[in-house]
Amino acid sequence: MLGFVADSEYGIPRRCPCGGRLINEVRGKEDYDTLPGKRFFTCKNYEADGFHYRQPWVIGVQEELERLTKRVEEAEQVMMGVSNLTKQIETLEF
Repeated sequence: MLGFVADSEYGIPRRCPCGGRLINEVRGKEDYDTLPGKRFFTCKNYEADGFHYRQPWVIGVQEELERLTKRVEEAEQVMMGVSNLTKQIETLEF
């Protein structure tokens, strides 16, 4: 189970494997003396046992942005292919 949790921590998590809701956690100055305001995607039932999500916000957003950029590039290639096919069909009709 621990391996499944580790493998699934990419992008912005939707739900924790335990079924718990994810919250946007922000560190306060009273929690830590370094990096106050650091954000996390954290399981509502979080315990430091490795079975719940606690992913830094920046990493999740960066991975999600990379995933979406890849999807846009793939869609662009499909659109270019459709354009080329349309031109080929037009030349065959004449």
